[in-house]
Amino acid sequence: MSQIAATPPVTEPSARLSSWSLLLNNRLATGGLIVLGIIALLAILAPVLPLDNPNATTPANRLQQPFSEGHILGTDQLGRDILSRLIWGSQVSIAVGLSATAIAALTGSLIGLIAGFARGRTDNILMRLIDMLMAFPYILLALAIVAVLGPGLLNALYAIAIVNIPFFARNVRGVTIGLASREFVDAARLSGKSWLAILFTEILPNVLPVIVITMSTTVGWMILETAGLSFLGLGAQPPQSDLGSMLGEGRSLLFNAPHVSIIPGLMIFALVMSINLLGDGVRDVLDPRLRAGDLTRPRAVTRIERTSVPDPKVETDAILDVRGLETSFQKGRATVPAVKSVSFAVRKGECVGLIGESGSGKSVTALSLLGLVASPPGVITDGGAYIEGEDVLSKSESGIRAFRGGKVAYVFQDPLTTLHPLYKVGDQIAEAILAHQPVSKEEAKKRAVDLMEQVGIRDAADRVDAFPHQLSGGQRQRIGIAMALANDPDIIIADEPTTALDVTVQAKILDLLQDLRTQRGLALLLITHDFGVIAQVCDKVAVMKDGEIVEAGMTESVLRSPQHAYTQKLKACVPELGQGKAFLDGVRPLFAEAAQ
Repeated sequence: MSQIAATPPVTEPSARLSSWSLLLNNRLATGGLIVLGIIALLAILAPVLPLDNPNATTPANRLQQPFSEGHILGTDQLGRDILSRLIWGSQVSIAVGLSATAIAALTGSLIGLIAGFARGRTDNILMRLIDMLMAFPYILLALAIVAVLGPGLLNALYAIAIVNIPFFARNVRGVTIGLASREFVDAARLSGKSWLAILFTEILPNVLPVIVITMSTTVGWMILETAGLSFLGLGAQPPQSDLGSMLGEGRSLLFNAPHVSIIPGLMIFALVMSINLLGDGVRDVLDPRLRAGDLTRPRAVTRIERTSVPDPKVETDAILDVRGLETSFQKGRATVPAVKSVSFAVRKGECVGLIGESGSGKSVTALSLLGLVASPPGVITDGGAYIEGEDVLSKSESGIRAFRGGKVAYVFQDPLTTLHPLYKVGDQIAEAILAHQPVSKEEAKKRAVDLMEQVGIRDAADRVDAFPHQLSGGQRQRIGIAMALANDPDIIIADEPTTALDVTVQAKILDLLQDLRTQRGLALLLITHDFGVIAQVCDKVAVMKDGEIVEAGMTESVLRSPQHAYTQKLKACVPELGQGKAFLDGVRPLFAEAAQ
């Protein structure tokens, strides 16, 4: 490994997707928006469109078929024009659905905000009232309310709004409870804000996306419920009509004039489906992860779109050879490189350290070697990673998966987040064995106990049935190392395995890695931001900054006479015994220079 000259980082313009662009990127939501827009436009323009009077009866023209002269969609049993009644009825159904949604959202959200913020007796009283509403089947409750208030479109609106209040109240209360104990709310209390001010200026803005999403996915259901009441004759009353009443009037003619009921049924279907699809798109627009380019359905391996592939011939005896690796992240419409032209090699029995500050690209480099970068938004755009001469990135999904945990093992930074909290640690080690070796479960469990003893877990036979939360941080990290050793790998990638541990446990973990490397002849790629760890463990070191390796070489040589200014600053940050205040005096000018 030779020193690599530093080059200025290459940046590409970031084009964050606007809300409108993000919505249009969802094809189903776009289709829903188009259909809903057409229906809504026709409903709004109903007074000025050249339509027949929707309530004018002409018995002589009754039950005319669609595309009859003067009646595109035909007529009903009283000779009324179906197209005219359909457009006017859609106007009524949309208005009722939106109004009922607004009433339910306003009332339910207010109850949820107050209950979640006040807690205690207020919460109990409000939630028990909500539970009483939820105890009845919603449609039966709506029928009971209309029966008490009397048939009519306005009463149907009230009934539908009331039965949907619990839906908003429960959702908003759950989010509010989580926010009420957050630090920014405590700060608002300490600043002297009243509870009303905290509720409407601190909590409501954070809850508002949930309310909007709930409304967007509920309004279609409200229209359907209103149509159901009208279908039963409890909603719109003659001569007024909506889609539900049209459907109800045509049910008796289903066999001899099916168009009278099928046409309003199709309109209800189109209206509700378009609103629901658009609601999904609105949910995506309000998700900041999607706006940043992160999608909800990651691939099993990192997306690979390499512009070039290095020469497959491996010139060295390296067991791991990385050449010209470039990994980028999709950000809106732009693709921004995070790791650029990274090259290094690791030989059998050798330890190579990747060092740099947080965000320098160390972990992305390591994850890219086995296709573990989340994709989307990650994508490998250039270079290759060769293990014993085989290009890992040119293999299929199953081929890359075979390397993971087999020939190459990965020790992650925080074992508490990588170990499954609901499975025993012994079962998780055994699972790693069973994934690559044709052995029985009993043999895998026995092998798990042996591995736990090998990595220094005391009373391994008793601790094999422990859950991750029952172990200390050092023990969990040892379990992670045991899983990495489960299939006798040739390469171990350790991503800052000691960052979250105290000094004494850190020293034991590093000694363990050293012993395993010596005993098994493993190749070790160690990622860290601590030059002290590099000096203790690594044979060679590569210094990363802004996604590039700016200096590389033998550890002793780099530590003795670092050539790059960034390496000099990293080295200066390692304290030495006996320096005292002189250490701060030496570091302060370096950071003052960096700030300038």
